[in-house]
Amino acid sequence: MAVSFNGVIQEDIRQSVPDWEPYKQPQAPDGAPNVLYVVWDDVGFGTFDIFGGLVEVPAMRRLAETGVKFTNFHTTALCSPTRSSLLTGRNATSNGMACVAEMTSGFPGSNGRIPFENASLAEVLVERGWNTYALGKWHLVPSDEANMASSKRHWPLGRGFERFYGFLGGEADQYYPDLVYDNHPVEPPYTPDEGYHLSKDLVDRTIQFIRDAKVIAPEKPWFTYFCPGAGHAPHHIFKEWADKYAGKFDDGYEVYRRMTLQRQIELGILPEGTELTPINPHGEPEATGPQGQPWPGTDFVRPWDSLSTEEKRLFARMAEVFAGFVSYTDAQIGRLLDYLEESGQLENTIIVAVSDNGASAEGGPNGSTNENNFFNGVPDDIAENLRHLEDLGSPKTYNHYPTGWAWAFNAPFKYWKRWVSYEGGIADPMIISWPKGIKQKGEVRHQYVHAIDIVPTVYDMLGIQPPETVGGVAQNPIEGASLRKVIEDARSPEPRQTQFYTMLGTRGIWHDGWHAATAHPPAPSNWSHFEQDAWELYDLREDRSENRDLAAEHPEKLEELKRLWSTEAAKYHGLPLDDRSPVEILSTPRPQLSKPRDRYVYYPGCAEVPEAVAVNIRGRSYSIVADVHLETPEARGALFSHGGRFGGHSMYLMDGRLHYVYNWLGRMEQKVSSPEPVGVGDLTFSAVFRAGKRDEQGSTHGSLALYVGDRQVAEAGIKTQPGNFSLVGEGLAIGEDSSQPVSSDYETPFAFLGGTIRNVVVDVSGEAFADMEKELIGMFHRD
Repeated sequence: MAVSFNGVIQEDIRQSVPDWEPYKQPQAPDGAPNVLYVVWDDVGFGTFDIFGGLVEVPAMRRLAETGVKFTNFHTTALCSPTRSSLLTGRNATSNGMACVAEMTSGFPGSNGRIPFENASLAEVLVERGWNTYALGKWHLVPSDEANMASSKRHWPLGRGFERFYGFLGGEADQYYPDLVYDNHPVEPPYTPDEGYHLSKDLVDRTIQFIRDAKVIAPEKPWFTYFCPGAGHAPHHIFKEWADKYAGKFDDGYEVYRRMTLQRQIELGILPEGTELTPINPHGEPEATGPQGQPWPGTDFVRPWDSLSTEEKRLFARMAEVFAGFVSYTDAQIGRLLDYLEESGQLENTIIVAVSDNGASAEGGPNGSTNENNFFNGVPDDIAENLRHLEDLGSPKTYNHYPTGWAWAFNAPFKYWKRWVSYEGGIADPMIISWPKGIKQKGEVRHQYVHAIDIVPTVYDMLGIQPPETVGGVAQNPIEGASLRKVIEDARSPEPRQTQFYTMLGTRGIWHDGWHAATAHPPAPSNWSHFEQDAWELYDLREDRSENRDLAAEHPEKLEELKRLWSTEAAKYHGLPLDDRSPVEILSTPRPQLSKPRDRYVYYPGCAEVPEAVAVNIRGRSYSIVADVHLETPEARGALFSHGGRFGGHSMYLMDGRLHYVYNWLGRMEQKVSSPEPVGVGDLTFSAVFRAGKRDEQGSTHGSLALYVGDRQVAEAGIKTQPGNFSLVGEGLAIGEDSSQPVSSDYETPFAFLGGTIRNVVVDVSGEAFADMEKELIGMFHRD
C-alpha cells in the first residue's frame, strides 16, 4: 500500500519538514525468520535413508531431527507444475503449468506462464523487506521466452527474485551447465578437469549471495529458493562418490523394494500391513488400451531375474551412480547448513525440503546413456549402454537408470514420475524444519498434504496475510491451506479434503482419504479416447500402496469422485487432456518473436541461441554457408555448432581441411571431410543436406555434400534425428562449440583462430544450392 507524504513543504527548505516514510525500502519485522526452500528433483519416496531407502543423506537427516517429517506429501508428478505450486500456493493448472514449460499447448491451464494474479512467494516477501535469491533449476519460463531477445518477465528476476544463478530449463549437464546469472548467460567458473560440478557451484554461489547482503544489513531476512539438478538426469557424479555404493544394489530392484518397505514400517513412515505393489500391475508391456492401443514401450519393468549377468551389472552401476549423485549433492547442502549455523542464522531459518515428483522412468526399461533418446522417440539400445558401463556418471554419458529403479526408488508405490494416477508419481519426501519455531523436533506427520499447501504454511509462520494485490495486480485466492496446526499437533485433521490431479493424459482425485484414478498411461501413450478410460478406486487410509481396487465394490463412491474430478478440472483449468508423444508435443507450434523464415543469419561473438528459437532443420533439407577470411593455412576451430556430444552437428576447420559432423544421438558421428587443404583468403564453406526418406524411428536419411566456394569437395550419406538435439541447453553458436563437443575430434570451446568469420547462414528453403550460394555471397558482401 502506498504511503502518503506527511511532511511540510515551504518555499525555503529551512521552514520545511521532510518525511522519509514514503521513500524507505521495505523493512521486515524485527526478528523475522529467513526462509530456505530445498527442492530436490526426481527423488522418489523410497530413496532417502530417512524414508527407508539406501541413499545416505546426512543433511536431510539433520533437518528431520530439527523439524517434522511428512509421509503423506504430494506433488503434481512433474517438475514445472510442482514448482509453480510450491512458489504460488495454487494448483499447477491455475498457474498455466499443466505440463513442463517446454511442452505447453496454448490453453489457460497449459501455457507455461504463471499469471501475475498468482504471485510467487518471492514477489510477496521482497515487498515486505526480505532479500530474495533463486539458485539452480528454474523451469518456470516457456522455451520461446528463454532467450536473449525475449521478455524476461517470467525469468526469476521478473517474478520477485533479486538475484539468480542457475539454469532456466528442466535439466542441465552437471559438468557443462547452461548457466544464467541474473538475466544473462555465463560460463561455469572452472572446468570438470578442475573439479567443477554444478551442485558445488550452486552452494558456493548461495553462500556468496547471502553474505553479500549480510555484511551490509546483518538483521535483514532472506528467502532462498535452492534447486539443485539432483537427482534429475543426467546422473553426473565423480567416480569416487558412485563407488561408495559399490555392490549395494547388486541384489536388484525387487529386493530393494522389499527391504525399503520393511525399513519404512520400522521407521513409522508407513503402517504395519502395508503391501508392496506387483511388478507391471496392468500386465504391461502386453497390456493394451480400449481401442487395442499398445502399452508405451518405455513404461514397464524388466524383472531382475530376466536380466543377463552383464545387464545386472550395468543396471546396478546405474543405481550406484544415481545414489552417489544424490549423496554428493546432500553433502553440498550440508555445507550450506554449516555456513548458516556458523553464522548464527540456522536457528531462525524456516527450511522446507521436498522433491518435485516421483522417481523418473525416462530411462526406459533398459536405462539410458543418453536421456535425449526418450525425447526423440528412439528406444535405448542395451548394447550401446553396455559399451558405456565404465563411463557412467562422467561427461561422456547423459545417463539415466532403467524403469526398475524408478519403481524401486518410489517403494512401495506403483509407477513413477508423469503418473498422477498412482502414488509413485505424486507421493514424495518432505521435511519442514525451524529450530527456533518448531518444538515438535524429530516427529512424523501422516496427514495428506500437497505442494499447494506450502506457501500458505510459510505465510502463517511469518505472520503474513496473503495480500489482495501484489505489484498493483489483484490476486487470485490461495488454493492451498496452512499446515501449521498439523506441524504442532499430530492429531490435527487434514487442512483440506480434496485435491485434483491431471498430467499428460493421466487423471486422479483425492477426497477424504479416497483416491480415484484412471489406468490410462501418460504420454507417450497416444491412446486418446479418454471417455473410455477404466477408473480405479482406492481407500488410502487402509491401503496406502493402492493394492486393492475397490471400484467394483463401491461404484457409487467412484461415480461421486469422477463427478468431483470434472468439477475441479473445470474450476482449475484442467482440460484438455494431452497424452501425445514427446516428439509431437515438443514439435507443437508455439509463439515466436519472429516468424519462421527460410534463411537465418548468425554471427560470431553472440550469446548461444537456444534450440527453441534456432533454425529448425529437423526432417528437412538444409544448407549451412559460412563466409570467412582465412589469414593462415593453420586456421582452425568451429565455424558453426549446434547441439553437443549427445546429438548435434558442427562444421569446423582442422589440419587445414573442412569437416562436417552430424552426431546422431551420441551413438554415431557421421563425418564428411574435404580431402585437400582449403587454402587462405576470402572463402565460403558450405554443408548441404538433401533430405530423402524417413525410417520407422522418424530419422531422415539423405546425402551431405561439402563445398568450398561453388566446388563440391566431398559427399556422404547421413541420417538426422527426428527430435531436438537436447531438451535444454546445447544451443547454436558461431566461432566456437560451447558446452559438450559435437565431435570427438576436438575439445570445447574450440574457438575459431587464424581468420575472421563474417557470418553463417542456414538455409531451409529447399532451393538449389548453386543459386542459393551465389545469392548468399552477394548478401554477405552487402551486409
